[in-house]
Amino acid sequence: MTGVRRVDPDRKDRIVDAALDVVAEHGVAGTTHRVVAAAADVPLGSMTYHFENLDELLRLAFERHAVQAAARFEAAMDAVPEGGDPVEAIVRLVCDESGSYQRDLLVALELYVLAARKPVFRTVTQRWMAASRAALRRHVDTDVVPDLDALIEGLVLHAALSTDPPGARLDPERVRRAVRRQVG
Repeated sequence: MTGVRRVDPDRKDRIVDAALDVVAEHGVAGTTHRVVAAAADVPLGSMTYHFENLDELLRLAFERHAVQAAARFEAAMDAVPEGGDPVEAIVRLVCDESGSYQRDLLVALELYVLAARKPVFRTVTQRWMAASRAALRRHVDTDVVPDLDALIEGLVLHAALSTDPPGARLDPERVRRAVRRQVG
């Protein structure tokens, strides 16, 4: 007699989402098939059925994170009228510490470290940077875009590593001045 086969068409997506949660909570070093399977509420065998190895799962998870982050950035830039000043939209993006900010920041930091160690993950960061830069290019001179993108990343990283209380990490006025200097 064969067992009942559970129909679960969203299982692979659920596993990828769970992997992001696990990375945010435990870091890449604490991310294992077993921990992700438990977080996704799937049998451990689902991990090797859907993913060749842990790196493939992590790559897909980080790609999902990067696409979502780039979409938020692009939506913020899309809200700036053509020919409009993008500074306030950038300040809001950089200074927004609400919702999933901390989780997304932890996931991004884990991606950066992994990309520094394993070149295959640099393609994820490169596509993410390319998307962010394309969104900025619609409002900022092309030659300024790489510097502005680096400034945004740097401001967010400094805030993440700050020992100041959350509300004091990113002063919107200081961010506004820094972005304005880049944008001109």
